[in-house]
Amino acid sequence: MDPNINIFRDPRWGRGQETYGEDPYLTGTLGKAFVNGLQGNDATYLKAAACAKHYAIHSGPESLRHEFNAEVSDYDLWDTYLPAFQHLVVNAKVAGVMCAYNAYKGQPCCGNDILMNNILRNTWHFTGYVTSDCGAIDDFYQHHHSDADAESAATKAVLHGTDVECGHITYKSLVQAVKHGKLTEKQLDESVKRLFTIRFRLGMFDPPEQVKYANISITSLESKPHQEQALKMARQSIALLKNDNHLLPLSKKLKKIAVLGPNADNKETLLANYNGTPSKVVTPLEAIREKLGKDTHIYYAAATDFTSVKDSMVMNAALDSVKDADVIIYIGGITPRLEGEEMPVNQPGFNGGDRTSILLPQVQTGFMKKLKATAKPVVFVMMTGSAIAMPWEAANVPAIINAWYGGQAAGTALADVLFGDYNPAGRLPVTFYQSDSDLPAFQDYTMNNRTYRYFKGKPLYPFGYGLSYTNFTYQWKQKPQSRYHAADSLTFAVDIRNTGTRDGDEVAQVYISYPQEQQRLPLKELRQFMRIAVRHGQIRTLRFSIPLASLAKWDETLQQQVVYKGNYQVFTGSNSADRRLVSNFSVE
Repeated sequence: MDPNINIFRDPRWGRGQETYGEDPYLTGTLGKAFVNGLQGNDATYLKAAACAKHYAIHSGPESLRHEFNAEVSDYDLWDTYLPAFQHLVVNAKVAGVMCAYNAYKGQPCCGNDILMNNILRNTWHFTGYVTSDCGAIDDFYQHHHSDADAESAATKAVLHGTDVECGHITYKSLVQAVKHGKLTEKQLDESVKRLFTIRFRLGMFDPPEQVKYANISITSLESKPHQEQALKMARQSIALLKNDNHLLPLSKKLKKIAVLGPNADNKETLLANYNGTPSKVVTPLEAIREKLGKDTHIYYAAATDFTSVKDSMVMNAALDSVKDADVIIYIGGITPRLEGEEMPVNQPGFNGGDRTSILLPQVQTGFMKKLKATAKPVVFVMMTGSAIAMPWEAANVPAIINAWYGGQAAGTALADVLFGDYNPAGRLPVTFYQSDSDLPAFQDYTMNNRTYRYFKGKPLYPFGYGLSYTNFTYQWKQKPQSRYHAADSLTFAVDIRNTGTRDGDEVAQVYISYPQEQQRLPLKELRQFMRIAVRHGQIRTLRFSIPLASLAKWDETLQQQVVYKGNYQVFTGSNSADRRLVSNFSVE
C-alpha cells in the first residue's frame, strides 16, 4: 500500500493526482492518517504494510524520470521535499519506503549516499524495508549510467539499504556479486532481516487466531459502512469555486435540465488510476436522473470530447436542444486517460502522461462560450486530478464546481451538492494559476515562485480555497501572545459563527508568515487546519497550539534546522489568501 507523498510542485506533472497536494505540512498530516489507517493500531501486527513513495525529490517530467537528475539546494530539500517523508518515517512509523527512479546530486535515489544512508537510515533511524520503484535499479546502468552492469548496480543498491527490487532482472545478479566479493552474505542478511521482519509483523508465520487482522472477512469489501465512507469522501472533496447570485443549489422542480460534457456519464474518469473496480459506479448523469425523477426532463449529450469535437453535427444538435432548458450543467475537465504515469499520450495540451499546458482544453472553453450565448444559466463541473487554468470560465460562467476524480460515489455526491442536499466545504490542496506563464520551467526543481508558499503572482484560486452555501465569521476568543521563545508553543483560540441559513462545515486554516529579513523563507505556510460542522446560528470555538520548533528552517551556514529570531505573523481564515484574523508575534 503506497501513499504517494511527493510534493505536487508543478501542476503539469501527470502523477500529481496521486499526491496530497503542494504543501509539505498538509501532505505529512494526511499521509500519516493514511498510514495509521492501513497499518492499524496493534502493537505487534500490521493490518497492511504502508510504503511511502517516491523517496525523494520526484515530480516529473514523466518522460525523463529514468535519467533525470534533480538539482535542489539543501534548503529546498529540507523545506519542501523531505518533511512529509520525515513525518511518516519518524512519527507515523511507516513500514516501508520506495526509492525513486530519478537521481539526486548525480546519484540514483536508490543508491544515494545522502538520501539513503545519511538521512533515512542514520538520521531518521529508519528500520523498515526499502523497495525500489519498479525497474529503478535497472536504470542505474541502463539510463543513469552510474554503474557498468547489473551486478554493480545491485551491489550499490543493497549497500545503500534498498532491500528489495521491484523488478525481475538486476537483483538476480546478487549471487554473482557475493561470489565476486563485491558484498558479503552478512550484508545481504541485513536486507533479509528487514524483509522477514515485515512478513512476521503481517502475521504470515503465526496461527490466524493469534493475528488480530487475520480474520477480516472479504464480505467487508463494499459493505454498507464502506459505501457510506466512499460517499462521505466524495462529498467532502467537492470544492465550490464560484456561485454568482446564488445560482446553486438548484431547485429540484425545474422543468428541463441539460446535462452535457465528456465527463457527464464517464465511469472511467471517476475512478482515476491505481484503482480497484467497484461493483457499482454512479455517474453524474445517473445520479441527477435518480435525484429528480420523472417530473424533470433531462437532456443529455456529451457534445464534445476532451480535446476535440468528434462530430460537429452532434455538438450543434446539443446547442439547439438546450435553448429551452432552465439550466445547463456542463461536466468537463480532463481524465486520467490523459494525465498519469508514463503514458503513450500525445494530444493538444498533453504528452507522455504530463500536461504541456494547464489551460482547460480549448474545445471545452469554445463550447461553453456557445452555451453562454444561449443566455441560459451555466454550471461548469470540472473533473481533474490537477489544477486547471480557466480564466474565461472564472470570469464568465456563473457557477463552477471542482469535483476531482471522486470515485464510485462521485455522481451521487455531485448531485447532492448541485441540488442542496449537501453543503460543500472542500478546499483546494493546490494553487490554481491563471495561465502557463505563471509557471517556471517544468524541469526546474527549485521552489522559487512555486506553490502558494513562494508564488509572488495572483492565483486564479488560491491554495485552500472553497466556498459554501452558508457564511462564517471569525473572531478572536484568545489572541496569541506578542513574544515567544523557540521552545514555546503558539497558542490561541478562535470563535467561528455560522451566520447563514444553512448548516455547513468550515475548514479553518492557520498560516504563518516568516521574518521578512529572511528572504528565502516561505511567504506564508500552512501550520494547522480543522474541519468542523457548524449549525446555522451556532458559534464554535477552535483552540490551536503550534510548537514553534515546527517552524525551524534549514540554515546553510549552520547546516541544521533553526528557528529564526524575528517578527512573525499568524493569520487564520478559510484559505491561504484569507487573512481574516491577523496577529503579530516575535521569537526571541
